[in-house]
Amino acid sequence: MADTLPQTRGTLTPNRPLSDLTWLRVGGPADWLFQPADTEDLTSFLRALDPAIPVFPIGVGSNLIVRDGGIRAVVIRLGRGFNGIEIDGDRVLAGAAALDAHVARKAAAAGLDLTFLRTIPGAIGGAVRMNAGCYGRYTADVFESATAVTRAGKIITLSPGDLNFAYRQTNLAADTVITSVTFRAPKGDPELLEQQMADQLAKRDATQPVKDRTAGSTFRNPAGYSSTGRADDTHELKSWKLIEDAGLRGARHGGAQMSEKHPNFLTNTGSATAAELEALGEEVRKKVFQSTGICLEWEVIRVGETAPGDNQ
Repeated sequence: MADTLPQTRGTLTPNRPLSDLTWLRVGGPADWLFQPADTEDLTSFLRALDPAIPVFPIGVGSNLIVRDGGIRAVVIRLGRGFNGIEIDGDRVLAGAAALDAHVARKAAAAGLDLTFLRTIPGAIGGAVRMNAGCYGRYTADVFESATAVTRAGKIITLSPGDLNFAYRQTNLAADTVITSVTFRAPKGDPELLEQQMADQLAKRDATQPVKDRTAGSTFRNPAGYSSTGRADDTHELKSWKLIEDAGLRGARHGGAQMSEKHPNFLTNTGSATAAELEALGEEVRKKVFQSTGICLEWEVIRVGETAPGDNQ
């Protein structure tokens, strides 16, 4: 395969373990890890890459389980050439590799309200792809456009209509790489926005296992909406409540555990394999379905191949 890969100005690493690139710290190697220098490097690489070779873009791995057998593809991870943040009036232009929290903070300093991004783990490219949201606000609410590169190496501009935003999903092709995003944000007082973000962080830290190895919320809420953070928010169809009612808070399988602090957080207690994490998640789905008739849908993305001997 090495002889078939195009030249690049970025970094191209064979058989690259991915466990240290995911928040759960599990997973086997990618056939290749490609870290492009800039958009031109990315487009020329993809144009020249054999169409039969699959590609898979990842962000900072905050919402990802890479299976123990790894990924038979060129994994693309954007770095410093794609993490800029600029303010232009009421617009925020962010590279896809910019962290959600950094975008929220820089916007707030300029008097623009993207505060809901402050507590969302991950980078902007993933926030768009998954229509990330919390406190009743979603990426779709502020999204104006994005620039992306297709598997064929063509640069395209994406509008809201192109992405067809829905709860925790878009119709963006899995092998299309978002490179930059433009948001249009409502205005606000910088000091008040900073205080709002501080309050949100305090609430998150009090209710979520932020110091554990997790990938954020494991399952989508069946009701199809994010928590609002308001006192009148209803919990009946929140995933955490269904897991709690099924007696699965703190449930374990090997080194995997549903968090004692927040039962919709799948955690690696230190020695978990990807197979153990996925098996525990599937057991939770099975038991919740048996007790409620509701089939929980994974919010965490699971990719790659199982390792020999895994019972998946």
